[in-house]
This record gives sequence, structure tokens and C-alpha cells, in this order.
Amino acid sequence: MADDEADEETEGPVVELGEGPSVEGVPLARVSSRLTWGMEHSTVEQRVGDIEIRTPDGPTSLSDVLAEVDKPYFERRQEFEESVREVVGSGPVQTEE
Repeated sequence: MADDEADEETEGPVVELGEGPSVEGVPLARVSSRLTWGMEHSTVEQRVGDIEIRTPDGPTSLSDVLAEVDKPYFERRQEFEESVREVVGSGPVQTEE
């Protein structure tokens, strides 16, 4: 019985997913978490440039965003995410209506 109680405590709150509008694109954090850092700008573009990420203006190709980033090398994941957010901004993401 103690194992059941421990499982319930670590699961956290249940979040119901509704029938609302879907969100296009992949979260930036999901893309960056799957890469190993440090990495050259060109290598990031080769590996994940074709992915569309979620932005406040709707889904955007990561390749298009990286074209506006001047850094030749990303030492850490945070550095990459900050560079992308400087281009796309931050805020609520558009949903399909």
C-alpha cells in the first residue's frame, strides 16, 4: 500500500486536455533539449533547420530564424534559446481557429 501512495504523490496534478484549438509548431525547448551543446550554428541548421517552431507570430521554420542569428557557435542550450527568442520574441502562441 505504501508504493501506491508514493506513486500518487509523485504524479502531480492531473491536467485535462480539452477539445480547443491546436497549436502548430514544436516548442523551442523540445528542439534544443534533443541536441548536444556546444554546437556550431551551421550544425544546428543542418540537424534541425527544417523543424517549424512555435512563435508568437505562428509556426516559423527554424532555418529562417537562424538566418537572422549572427552567432557562429552556441556554447550552451540557453545561449541558443536566447538567440532564437531575440529574433522571434516571446509571448502567447497563436492557435488555429
